[in-house]
Amino acid sequence: MDPTTAPPPAEPGVTIIVIGYDDAAHVAAATRSALDQGPAVTEVIAVDDASTDDSGRLLGELSARDPRLHVVRRGTNSGGCGTPRNDGLARAAAPYVMFLDSDDVLPPGAAAALLDAARRHEADLVSGLCVRRELPSGQETPWLPELYARPGVLTDPGQRPGLVRDTLCVNKLYRTEFLREHGIRFPDGRCLYEDFVFTARVLAARPRTALIPDTVYVWQVRRAADRLSLSLDRTGIDNWQARLDAHREAVDILLSAGLPKLARAARAHFIDHSLRMYARELELRGAEYRAEWWRRTRAHLQTFDTADLEAAPSPGRMIGRVILASPAPRDLPRLKEVAARPARLRPPYARTADGTPVWSADLPEVALTHLLERPAHLLPLAVDGELRPGRRGTRLRLLLHDLYGRMADAKPLAVDVTLLDRQRGAAAQHRTAELVPNAAGNLWTAETRLDLSALSRSGTWDIQLRVHFADGTHRDATAHASTGPGLLRRTALPSRRHGILLAQPYATHSGALALRTAPGVRGALTVARRRLRRLLR
Repeated sequence: MDPTTAPPPAEPGVTIIVIGYDDAAHVAAATRSALDQGPAVTEVIAVDDASTDDSGRLLGELSARDPRLHVVRRGTNSGGCGTPRNDGLARAAAPYVMFLDSDDVLPPGAAAALLDAARRHEADLVSGLCVRRELPSGQETPWLPELYARPGVLTDPGQRPGLVRDTLCVNKLYRTEFLREHGIRFPDGRCLYEDFVFTARVLAARPRTALIPDTVYVWQVRRAADRLSLSLDRTGIDNWQARLDAHREAVDILLSAGLPKLARAARAHFIDHSLRMYARELELRGAEYRAEWWRRTRAHLQTFDTADLEAAPSPGRMIGRVILASPAPRDLPRLKEVAARPARLRPPYARTADGTPVWSADLPEVALTHLLERPAHLLPLAVDGELRPGRRGTRLRLLLHDLYGRMADAKPLAVDVTLLDRQRGAAAQHRTAELVPNAAGNLWTAETRLDLSALSRSGTWDIQLRVHFADGTHRDATAHASTGPGLLRRTALPSRRHGILLAQPYATHSGALALRTAPGVRGALTVARRRLRRLLR
């Protein structure tokens, strides 16, 4: 999508609606990315949701330089994203419309690519690839890339139920009259997940849909920001309730429109995405939050059909069944690891008297018979990991557990170990170690050494595993961080480049083994200052 080589569209045709509130640090960059889309864009409508900072002044300066930019200033803050988007939609004059949040950007050529597909296929809706850009690292991860692997045209969204998984409204182009003819608007006021409802309303109207593989939106994630976005701030129970409400309304819309396959796909996606994401974080919350989350989640899942649960991938399905089977929170450490990506099902591996695999002896009603049928390369492997940094080398010891006899059948042979820079997404070291079975054939161990002294920068390193089986297949995995005596402590190591390297193994939110490093004197001082600040709090 190079705008310098792509031919311009035959005529202007897109209104881009930018919304923002107290986001002077980013709103100008977002708006410029919309104006820089070139001749595909007729107008940009920037809706300032009653900001109290410099947002209004910055937008005014931009509008003075480009007559395509129209600024709408709301008198009172709406409390959400839906109302300002509706304000912009009511004023849109172009045949097609797009939405952009003030803290994100459009890549060059995005509007032209979407508009070209809309015209060629006479589409009411065109959807393209969104990437999540983690800041400040700049690492980008495609959002649902499998949906956009190749171009496609759908005369009815029911042809591809997976469309409901992409609930974003911003990586899409809409025919303006299509939205108006069907009365499609965003929920007004403080609705944290307005995209869920809006997307369901669009799909319920059965748009002719085109899918393109081009990257058309950059979702910029700033987790260290002073003020998290409405959807990223998941610390309060109100956030979870808002997600439940939006999901319930979206499913009701799809069912009312006679789209049961899409409704089932939406419920399956809730189990696989939302349920797993919040379950991973549940141990971080207080007891009152956990009890209330469990109660509300259980009530929500009780509205699902058995077939809805069966349609969800295995890890989320197991979590859902445990919640339905228990009236109070339980087994949170184990659920957290099942919710990880990739999932880990740690011992104990209980069975009923007739040999049926079950979640635990206390919850025999949660049967795990599906694990006896899944291929080994799809199983939620349980690997324990110990990382012991030392001056003579850093030893990584891995312990693979059997899983209802499935590992014994698959015969694991070796494991690849990769250190992956979380910020940059680049691999730093690769090792391969043989997996050696114990006498009972229910545990396999592997050991290798990592050269941490060769790491040249401060950072966080994920330890990724790939277990190879005798039939030539493999399973990607992560290791559960063992927490025995002397583990997970910071160690000072010699560094060939920096003289000293601080290395600390630690457990992620999902319990996976990972590593933090800080090379050189500057790195050591940074770690010391952080520790001092924690002590002073």
